[in-house]
Amino acid sequence: MKLKVGNKAPVFDALDESGDEISLTDFLGKKVLLFFYPKDMTMVCTVEACNLKENYSELQSRGFEVIGVSADNEISHRQFILKHGLPFHLVADTTKKVIELYDVWGQKGFLKLFNGIRRTTFVINEEGIIEAIYDKVKSRSHTQQILDGLNK
Repeated sequence: MKLKVGNKAPVFDALDESGDEISLTDFLGKKVLLFFYPKDMTMVCTVEACNLKENYSELQSRGFEVIGVSADNEISHRQFILKHGLPFHLVADTTKKVIELYDVWGQKGFLKLFNGIRRTTFVINEEGIIEAIYDKVKSRSHTQQILDGLNK
């Protein structure tokens, strides 16, 4: 099912970078930026994650928690966090359960098509409702893209 603005965000339970269980229900009462990205340590994914890191205090001042999701394992996520000083949790969705719940797995590519995680961010409000979906993520200015959308 293709998620739309106004839908209830699918609830998930998964493991984070430390092997601790993380659930969307842990964040009820808070706003969440749930961003899906293809792979730790790759150029564009690093640019996107670092953009969110550099603007993390601004996002927190607006009441947001940030959670990243990819199919990488916990070890890869810990290395990614340590190397780049990321201040937020990364979900290790090796089974692609969360990725499939949010319907971000599918055909992508430019010259060559292949299946993978489509870079997508969901803005979820305090009640667990999707307020915005960004499927054309501007990695270098993603935080500004989100903030501009909130100010409309």
